[in-house]
Amino acid sequence: MSGGYDGNQFLRGTAQSGLLKLMLKLPSVRGRLQVLVPHSHSLANLCEAYGEASNMLERLESGRVVAEDGLLAEYRTICSEIENDVIQYCLEHR
Repeated sequence: MSGGYDGNQFLRGTAQSGLLKLMLKLPSVRGRLQVLVPHSHSLANLCEAYGEASNMLERLESGRVVAEDGLLAEYRTICSEIENDVIQYCLEHR
């Protein structure tokens, strides 16, 4: 793809981790994610944001990070909102 978005060069580290977690969490859109991510910078950004948020949520839930009041609930909400955004994106780009 000349001049276009090449998802393979961006999906490393946290973005790749986020994509894999989303695919496990959202099996109903797993196939769409695989098709859409290589062509969508927006979706790749959502994967990266999900990777970061879900990593922090895991640390908070395990007690590896001491949480202030409400922080755990905030990260659960963030993850849920990103999941909803990903589902919406997949539905809009059929």
